[in-house]
Amino acid sequence: MGYPQPSHERETPVLSKYFGDRDATSLDGWRKRGGYEGLRKALSMTPAEIVDIVKASGLRGRGGAGFPTGIKWSFMKPGDGKPHYLCCNADESEPGTFKDREIMRWTPHALVEGCALGAYAIGAETAYVYIRGEFTEPLARMRQAVREAYDAGILGTNSMGTGKRIDVIIHKGAGAYICGEETAMMNSIEGRRGNPRIKPPFPAVSGVFAQPTTINNVETLAAVPHILVQGADWYKAMSLSSPKSTGSKLFSVCGNIARPGNYEVTLGFPFKDFLYDLCGGPLPGRTLKAVVPGGISVPIQTMEEAEASKMDYEGFIEQGSMLGSGGVIVFDDQQNMVKQIARAARFFAHESCGQCTQCREGTAWTTRIMERIRDGEGTHEDLDTLFSIADNMTATTICVLSDSCAVPVMSGIRKFRSEFEALIKKPKFHPVTAAVA
Repeated sequence: MGYPQPSHERETPVLSKYFGDRDATSLDGWRKRGGYEGLRKALSMTPAEIVDIVKASGLRGRGGAGFPTGIKWSFMKPGDGKPHYLCCNADESEPGTFKDREIMRWTPHALVEGCALGAYAIGAETAYVYIRGEFTEPLARMRQAVREAYDAGILGTNSMGTGKRIDVIIHKGAGAYICGEETAMMNSIEGRRGNPRIKPPFPAVSGVFAQPTTINNVETLAAVPHILVQGADWYKAMSLSSPKSTGSKLFSVCGNIARPGNYEVTLGFPFKDFLYDLCGGPLPGRTLKAVVPGGISVPIQTMEEAEASKMDYEGFIEQGSMLGSGGVIVFDDQQNMVKQIARAARFFAHESCGQCTQCREGTAWTTRIMERIRDGEGTHEDLDTLFSIADNMTATTICVLSDSCAVPVMSGIRKFRSEFEALIKKPKFHPVTAAVA
């Protein structure tokens, strides 16, 4: 399997190299493209050696949090006498994000291999792949890939003839955004309501079925076999800015942009070049106004901030946002930001599990007020109320869904306040003026 070198001028296809190649979906086709060599190599090593390589590579979680994968794997204690589990989060529900489904759709064996390799590295015999229920084609491809892997002896009681047991189980979700949260996902796998759990205990101590568990994103696990084949230094070399952000990353691009789709670039790629060169810039006759770089739950960027950003974990933070899941949503000058933010708030209100009062009530009230402003019935005091509600919703709940609703609202008001005020018809109350009148 040939690997590209990082470039400032083009994509760096590693995970996306075979997107669109139907022959790569089968086991025979994947093996012809170098598939399962990473797992074969891993099974000849100790789990600790694998964890050390992943640590050295600098691979960070691609689901949104960006936690170092090797360190997360090291939390699992070998020889503790307990069954260990790996859970692959393939619930991909973040608005604006559609990369993981393409990995499962075009290279399902890449994920099967990553799951098997990850399971072995953390001392687990069973890996669950939790797939969003609406992903009908990815589900079918993954189920077929797992069957082929069992039939070929890659999975099962004697993985690749090594005497080691590795099972991969496909679990179909029921279409709930909240089940993308790791502890809610574990509850769902257990057959319970998909509500997030209070932490601690953390999954590495008590996860699925109350046993030590590691949760990784699809893109994270699919990258690991490449790292085992090519080495940690190869992966670290794919960094155009920060040494803390290594490797390539898939970015899903949608909205008011000439060429939407999935793009894979080396972390640190200039965001301005990405938007205007790779993605083609704005539609004819329009200009870009704002960008959400990492899914709707991260702060909105103005174009000045976006054009100054480097596409890595540190670069987006420096410019007032986050890399998140890599879901790039683009807004042009024809869009009303109040309307777009109100739509985001309604999504989070609909998807709240209702377990925490601050989230259940906060997302609902935020949506009502945002839609009132959108419809031209808001007041200046509503803006202060929205900030007050957001403060009560932030860092006060079991999971971060309420924070995810507050973030676009607060960043939107701060950066596009004039659009909010233009929709507010009622004049702001001034006590002195009122007394004179």
